[in-house]
Amino acid sequence: MSDEVRGWLSPKAVAAEAGVSQEFDLSQCVREPIHLLGGVQSYGALVAARPHDAVVDTVSRNTDELLGRAAAELVGRPVTELIGEDQWALVLESVEAAAGLEGPAVVSAPGGPAASGVLALSLESEDGRVRPFDVTVHRVAELLVLEFEPRAADGPFVFQNFYPRVRRALHRLQGAADVTECCAAAVREVQALTGYDRVVAYRFDGADGPGQVIAEARNEGREPWLGLWFPASDIPPQARRLYARNWIRVIGDVDDATVGLLPELREGTGEPLDLSGSILRTVSGYHLEYLRNIGVASSMSVSLLHDGELWGLIACHGDEPKRLTPEVRAACEFFGIALSLQLAAVAEREQADELSGYRSALATLLARLSAQAPDDLMGPVQGLAELLHADGAVLLRGMGTPTAGDPLPAGLRGLLERLADSAPVGEVWSSDRVPELLGLEPADAQAQGVPAGLLFLPFNRDGDLLAWWRHELPAPREWAADPARPVRTGPGGERLTPRGSSAVHRATVRGRSAPWTPAQRVVAGELWREVSGLLSGRLAARNAELARTNEDLDSFAHAAAHDLKEPLRGISNAAAFIVEDAGAVLDATSLRRLTTVRRLAERMDGLLDSLLHFSLLGQVGLEQELLSLDEVVDDALLVAGDRLAEQGVTLVRPAPLPRLRADRARLREVLENLFVNAAKYAADEGEGERRVWVEAASVAEPGGAAGREVTAVVVRDNGIGIPPEQHEDVLQLFRRLHRREERGGGSGVGLAVVKRIVERHGGRLWLESPATAPDGSRPQGGGPGTAVWFTLGGAVEER
Repeated sequence: MSDEVRGWLSPKAVAAEAGVSQEFDLSQCVREPIHLLGGVQSYGALVAARPHDAVVDTVSRNTDELLGRAAAELVGRPVTELIGEDQWALVLESVEAAAGLEGPAVVSAPGGPAASGVLALSLESEDGRVRPFDVTVHRVAELLVLEFEPRAADGPFVFQNFYPRVRRALHRLQGAADVTECCAAAVREVQALTGYDRVVAYRFDGADGPGQVIAEARNEGREPWLGLWFPASDIPPQARRLYARNWIRVIGDVDDATVGLLPELREGTGEPLDLSGSILRTVSGYHLEYLRNIGVASSMSVSLLHDGELWGLIACHGDEPKRLTPEVRAACEFFGIALSLQLAAVAEREQADELSGYRSALATLLARLSAQAPDDLMGPVQGLAELLHADGAVLLRGMGTPTAGDPLPAGLRGLLERLADSAPVGEVWSSDRVPELLGLEPADAQAQGVPAGLLFLPFNRDGDLLAWWRHELPAPREWAADPARPVRTGPGGERLTPRGSSAVHRATVRGRSAPWTPAQRVVAGELWREVSGLLSGRLAARNAELARTNEDLDSFAHAAAHDLKEPLRGISNAAAFIVEDAGAVLDATSLRRLTTVRRLAERMDGLLDSLLHFSLLGQVGLEQELLSLDEVVDDALLVAGDRLAEQGVTLVRPAPLPRLRADRARLREVLENLFVNAAKYAADEGEGERRVWVEAASVAEPGGAAGREVTAVVVRDNGIGIPPEQHEDVLQLFRRLHRREERGGGSGVGLAVVKRIVERHGGRLWLESPATAPDGSRPQGGGPGTAVWFTLGGAVEER
């Protein structure tokens, strides 16, 4: 079975078919090219000719009986030999008048107006008798297809007599309050127009879904179908496509002997003539068997379209064979078009009323959001879920950040991440059957926290989005046939067989939520546009404010560090002069205090130097260039090498390091600080060989998108390590894990400087302790160690 077939038939249907039938393959119904069946219904005849030279290309094999010319004599000959020059000119004129239109031509016939797409032509037999025909004309590729139907014995159709009935029917439609009432009026009027024994309005549940009878008109003694659902397999995809293309489809007699075409396969295509637009097109054997199994002898279907998509059908069933004249067909086609427009108008009116209520609620919500401070948008947003009658809603600012609104269901975050990568930014995506899309059973979806319904709009590709979700809403349905057992033995053979109300199959649909309405999709898009503007404005204001604040802080730090150094030098010098001039007469306590003043002043001077350097890092521009990381490591060792040697720490480079884009002086400073730290916090004596490693590797960035890797540099050691709960602390300015005089002293600025330089490059820094190598191994000897990972935001090239 092909993937296309499996994608349309449910797994249950495929399994049920295999268990029930060994002879019938339901997938054949899906694959059958019903527009290329190579035959027509026998009550009419078909002639296809080339318009540029009038030569006949294809004919039905019954032309001898109906048209008085053998099929073999017509093929390859001018069609004018059959219908005459004047009538062929009328055919060409009708096609030219309808150029660019779908379906048959609209023409006028001699003697008065004809039905849509129908010509009144006459053929003269050898005995001089004139036979009138109704001829429907349409174009297929390079051919004009003429379909001949003998004119009814009761004389020509007079549209003026028929029109008042159609007009009254349309007037009743206009008074309908909703879709169901509109369809109920329609089926009564179609039955009155055509005389069929049963007429139903059938609405599809989605493009490929099952359908429900929402209105019915039936003669006495026939079981009711109103409210019943019919499996999707009753109308396969290719049939739905033809229904969307042709407004009307008539089957005069389910036991009709199909008449083949000559030639069977066209020379240019190797296929039968395409009969997609044919009135006489023969019927699939599967469908004929289906109709026989439910006791139908004749049928007519009128398509109901909405925005060019198949919305439903008016399906008519007769207990006896029935031929409809072209005029009656035209009236029904006209009625179907009018009904489609009326249904669209009713739906738009309902949507407008619904949308008005939603927009009122939206205005209230936006007023509340506009009044909130920017940070409040990251907290609960009252009314967000209620806006669309959802069970939960969220304003997600990046997949790894906190959310505004309700907590995300456990199974929803991963789904949103996948959808956000592919869904168009700013366009609404919605489904009321999420478990089905994911291939999950309803119980499994519920256990995994996957909601049944989801509607969302991505703001961008960074994970910012609006989303609403709904829980499962089990819906009871009454089926005319078990949708999980589409194949069963019927009176006409083993085939799809609706069972009617006498054997209703009751089932509950699981794994679906209440559907999202068009009005809800519209108001979601309007909220997205408003929130986008709100967030953009606030983000720009906050960024500008933050830039000013950072600039002010940097200026303050630079000024404070620079301006405070002079009085500190004065304090230190004054204390030194006092000791020098009056040291002989001062007591020991006073001398000790003056010495402490000098030491503290010198320490403050060192701290101010560090603060001045730190502030300058935020103001001095970066001169980035493509560098060899190995060369920068060598430069850093000129400064830090002696400290490593003093502590007996060996530098290891397991592999050549890559080239990367960075500011050479700043990158050297990063490595110097990390090497000095490795020397300071080396393992104690006797704990094994002391080492520090420098490597580059592709790793998953903490907090980044799932599955996304970045190339990072890691400097790791096997020293004493840093407790994980203190990783954030050690990256702050003037923070040390030990007292000032321990582990070689220091001001606690080194890692803060490293972090700032990395962030100035657009990169990120994070710590691991115990340290782990890129291959996952742990350092040998010494302590648990620390690994400092950093990226620089630019491209990295292998050596």
